[in-house]
Amino acid sequence: MPTIPRLFLDQPLSAGTDVAGSEGQAHYLHAVIRRAVGDEVCVFNGRDGEWLGTIATLRRDRVTFRLTTQARPPVAEDDLWLVFALLKRDTTDLVIQKATELGVSVIQPVTTSRTNTARVNETRLAAIAIEAAEQCERLTVPTIRPPADLITTLLHWPPDRPLFAAIERADAGPIRPHIGPCALLVGPEGGFSPPELDALRRFPFVVPVSLGPRILRAETACLAGLALLRSSGFS
Repeated sequence: MPTIPRLFLDQPLSAGTDVAGSEGQAHYLHAVIRRAVGDEVCVFNGRDGEWLGTIATLRRDRVTFRLTTQARPPVAEDDLWLVFALLKRDTTDLVIQKATELGVSVIQPVTTSRTNTARVNETRLAAIAIEAAEQCERLTVPTIRPPADLITTLLHWPPDRPLFAAIERADAGPIRPHIGPCALLVGPEGGFSPPELDALRRFPFVVPVSLGPRILRAETACLAGLALLRSSGFS
């Protein structure tokens, strides 16, 4: 039997209602995976859990779904944030995709003195996160915040949320699993500048950590750090 398509819809979901999909979803269902009226679908919106339904109408540019049964109720998900220095486009895309799969709830790109990229396509990043959430069967999509300067981000940081900063060659203890709200900070290729390291040390919520004896690429550090912070189990 064909796999039931799983789609994100940013609108209220409840039994017996008809909801409209996007033009892109209509094209995907009609032209890419060749579904038809009456075929099953699975939808979620990050608030109302996951719902089963059928395709009520389908054209190349329009689609509606009729919802029938709640497959999974909403549940509390992991309160884990990722703060990372922007990377080249393909690498940033990879970080967004894999952070979504690992259950990150908020992603904050930052710029630093050694960041080579300062601009991003926020719509593209949101689409990557949605696609990853659809694929990995999580019930929510992470919030992706607009890029911000690192120091500005630190000045507005919630002081009760530990920020574990992966700092190369630092005299810091290894990163360990943490239960409860927290965040991981990963710098750019080449690391943080000396003034940025000094600034990090002045904030009491910043906890320097080591990811091991090797110098990791930034994208590897993001994924390894997230996995280690939640190695006792993911939501």
